[in-house]
Amino acid sequence: MNYCVLIPSYNEARTIGPIIKRLKARGITVYMVDDGSTDETYSIAVAEGAVVVRHKENIGKGASLREGFKHILKNGFDAVLVMDGDNQHEIDSIDGFIRKMEETGADIVIGNRMSDAASMPIVRNFTNRFMSWLISKICGMRVPDTQCGFRLIKTHALKKIRLESSNFEIESEIILKASRLGFKIESVPIKAVYQDERSRINPVIDTVRFMFFIAKTSIKK
Repeated sequence: MNYCVLIPSYNEARTIGPIIKRLKARGITVYMVDDGSTDETYSIAVAEGAVVVRHKENIGKGASLREGFKHILKNGFDAVLVMDGDNQHEIDSIDGFIRKMEETGADIVIGNRMSDAASMPIVRNFTNRFMSWLISKICGMRVPDTQCGFRLIKTHALKKIRLESSNFEIESEIILKASRLGFKIESVPIKAVYQDERSRINPVIDTVRFMFFIAKTSIKK
């Protein structure tokens, strides 16, 4: 499978270099969208050999993913693996995503942290479980960790999914729209890795934004 990695990043100078270096050592083409970072994220990514798209200001993870997908779809890849730039996603887990996609014929494979979520902050754990239950209910299929950004997506699916979100709700949008189009979605267990980083997800603001997105999407259905 000819795939690349896409990393949406904002102020990840502390971690982005080693991540790109390890991915490049595997022979993987790495795309990074620098979402208006004010540190050295951009220059480090360029120095390590990533293909970098740069936003002048911070406009959101969803907008970064949409911009990255647009560039990747021009270059003939079979799939794109989306991962974070803060070391929460283990590079050694990549093989499991590839294996699951090849074994099941899935169009999308999503990481599942919820079977090993002891280290996940309590508020995030509760929010993830609620959102995953709701999205699964709407889709009519069980997706145990709908908010996990570590996912492998076939480009033929991306070409047919019209994405509109600019913030963190894009993870749910991809699942909802893919399921409506009949694409096969599978999950693969991954380890939840939390260190001293501060989440950019605001439990109140982003939950309200998520609920508004769900309401809007249901009306469009």
